Amino acid sequence: MRKRYEYERRRLIENLVLEGVIRSEKVRDAMLNVPREEFVLEEYRKWAYLDQPLPIGYGQTISAPHMVALMTEKLDPEPGDIVLEIGTGSGYQAAVLAEIVAKRDPSRRGHVYSVERIPELAFFARKNLEKTGYIDYVTVVVSDGTKGYPDKAPYDRIIVTAAAPDIPKPLIEQLKPGGVMVIPVGDLGVQRLLIVRKSVNGEVHVLEDTYCLFVPLVGEYGWRL
Repeated sequence: MRKRYEYERRRLIENLVLEGVIRSEKVRDAMLNVPREEFVLEEYRKWAYLDQPLPIGYGQTISAPHMVALMTEKLDPEPGDIVLEIGTGSGYQAAVLAEIVAKRDPSRRGHVYSVERIPELAFFARKNLEKTGYIDYVTVVVSDGTKGYPDKAPYDRIIVTAAAPDIPKPLIEQLKPGGVMVIPVGDLGVQRLLIVRKSVNGEVHVLEDTYCLFVPLVGEYGWRL
């Protein structure tokens, strides 16, 4: 079964490279190294390498592999970066980021801080990160992600894996000058992926990218459902 998953993972990643979704060696290698089957519910494991989102409980999903790849490419993390992720889910995106910023070169001391509002999902993510060897590089926090995580700010990179009505002000404040944030923004039907860059003098520039569809970002600076 393990060899089957490895084969399916490689085939999926090769297709994403051919489609131009994956463009960099670091994202390709990270997604080859992280076993997505370990981050889905047991009953969905056989579909782990279909390029589609899958339910993880509590009304949430693990993003489709192409979206994980796309967001990671847009974020462009580097070894040693301190990354804030909003919306841990099952921990898969955090593991992909940790593979790039920390696990490839532990001497650079990169780290991922991931905020999840649902305690049960945070527990699920920690278990998944522990069994796959990423727990030393990812800290999972239960909190309102729209407020960010000021304890470890500022961040080189911020990634938001749920859709906000607007860019939460605390996340802009916690982004380091020279940093990049990737966040889906729009209504509950469809969103645009925004690439937010903060210049070294603190100016914020926003670029609209592809259309997308994410679960809502719930919290004080997000949706109040």
